[in-house]
Amino acid sequence: MEIVALVALTLLLGALVVLVAFAVGKRKEELRVQAEQTSNCAAEGVAAKGPATKKHKQEKQQRSRKDKLSQHNFTHPLLASSLKGHNGYVTCLDFSSNGKYLASCADDRTVRIWSTKDFLSREHKCLRANVELDHATLVRFSPDSRAFITWLANGDTIRVFKMSKKEDGSMSFKVASDDFPLKHKAAILNIGIAETGKFIMSASTDTTIHIWDLKGNILASINTNQMNNSYVAVSPCGRFVASCGFTPDVKVWEVCFAKTGEFKEVTRAFELKGHSAGVHAFAFSNDSHKMVTVSKDGTWKLWNTDVEYKKQQDPYLLKTVPCASSDGSLAALSPDGRVVAISDGCNLTMYDASGGELEEQMLGVHALGITDLRFDVTGRFLACSGDRAVRVFHNTPGYRAAIRDMQDMLKKAQNEAMKQRLRQQISDAQKALAAAVQ
Repeated sequence: MEIVALVALTLLLGALVVLVAFAVGKRKEELRVQAEQTSNCAAEGVAAKGPATKKHKQEKQQRSRKDKLSQHNFTHPLLASSLKGHNGYVTCLDFSSNGKYLASCADDRTVRIWSTKDFLSREHKCLRANVELDHATLVRFSPDSRAFITWLANGDTIRVFKMSKKEDGSMSFKVASDDFPLKHKAAILNIGIAETGKFIMSASTDTTIHIWDLKGNILASINTNQMNNSYVAVSPCGRFVASCGFTPDVKVWEVCFAKTGEFKEVTRAFELKGHSAGVHAFAFSNDSHKMVTVSKDGTWKLWNTDVEYKKQQDPYLLKTVPCASSDGSLAALSPDGRVVAISDGCNLTMYDASGGELEEQMLGVHALGITDLRFDVTGRFLACSGDRAVRVFHNTPGYRAAIRDMQDMLKKAQNEAMKQRLRQQISDAQKALAAAVQ
């Protein structure tokens, strides 16, 4: 009997061990899946910044092809369209200055050119420019909207594509004879072309910014002295280059040319000082008279930069608003300066710039984080990229802000012709707002 009891006890203990091992294994698997889902929505090293660090590059390479290419479904009342032509991870987008096109690039070795007039259509056709033996992580239109530049992921350089119309009306793309020479030693953050057409900018994650002429010759190099760069951009007016990074400041330089067109120098213009931690990103209004910054301190700030900086006048702070932010957060400011958009990982929020009120919130816009964010030149739409798609939203906060401003102007107007014109503009804006929220 003792032997039988001992055998029974042994079997019971064995069964318990098996059950415990199974439970532990199951819990580990649950934690692993949860960790992967959290990681996917962290938006690390995204954006117009491209592959920001070696760590981010490795993490991107480690994502399985299946996870990277899976299509993320998203709906929202303000979603005007989802542009789904890419077969790879979309890293960057840009609107042409004539308002007709949106360009997007992905790791599927293509740049897609979309027509903005099709945003509200059911079908969104696009033109495809192939990036031979490489893929583009960044894309920017030329001022005349007849060319665009790309940053090559493997070549670590700038490649120029020229756009031209064929006799049948279709578009063709021709690659410039030579890529720009290799000059950066760290991962690239951003590229840009001045609206004046006088220079091209490229910036990397160390402290380096290069100013190029259009033929690929370096005109000047800037050391930002910010430990590292987190974001760099050219102002819409084409006069300034600004950078932010480890320090709580945004530094702005003016790229100066002689009246005859020759490059002169790069000089410090002004700084934005007020955050208590490093700045993730910033954006200009269309006339460069305002800037918005988003920081690790959990706020965004709106600045008046229409100052006489050559007389040592500093920009002044207009608004400070709490917001959610994280590494890779981006900021966008509508062309008229009325609306601020902030990305935080997979999520997107829109604020009234004047009062700072939260107007709209879109959660889970992209599964793997938002990689680029910008308004179109008319201010009607806000676009962001990520996963295999570009999401285009109606800028309803912009319509509401414009209506409020025009109503205030109507109360103060004394000229009857001005009153009539404002009433018509208010009516048009109200109709556009009603159509956008249907």
